[in-house]
Amino acid sequence: MKKPNKKHINGSARANFWDYDWNGSYFVTIFTKNRGHFFGEIENSQMQLSAIGQAASNYWLQIPDHSLFVELGVHVIMPNHIHGIIKINKSREEIISEKKYPSLLPTNSRNIFGPQSRNLASIVRGFKVGVTKEAKRILPYFGWQKLYHDHIIRDERAYHNIHNYIINNPQKWNDDCFRQ
Repeated sequence: MKKPNKKHINGSARANFWDYDWNGSYFVTIFTKNRGHFFGEIENSQMQLSAIGQAASNYWLQIPDHSLFVELGVHVIMPNHIHGIIKINKSREEIISEKKYPSLLPTNSRNIFGPQSRNLASIVRGFKVGVTKEAKRILPYFGWQKLYHDHIIRDERAYHNIHNYIINNPQKWNDDCFRQ
């Protein structure tokens, strides 16, 4: 039996040629721990949100309130995961300020990827923290999968295809590979 490639298992899923604080659109998928159905259920091809699912939807919509450089595309809350489009759109002045004065940004010396305060990882982390606080009031054992999946959206055609995938996701739940 062939042994798994340890580097692949422990390595980052992030594209090594991309800086995730760059302006761009990202397709993000975030799973619950053990793919538990915390967010509600699909009935007649429509998502019926639980209280935790409603909190997740509310926190998703509030992302631009906390990260003013973020615009949101469509999103969908599924029983055990969330799909959404996050667009980072920093002004030229913000980009220059971050590059010119990086010492003003919070740092974490243990993070090999550098400061994580105004990039995709920090946006997802903030969202997960907000939902977790609310969800644990309802179900103390709520949790997230440790990581998340992202895809850099490179052109208008890809954006359109991902947009359609997200909005049609509840209708395809019975065939969804993430259903369990």
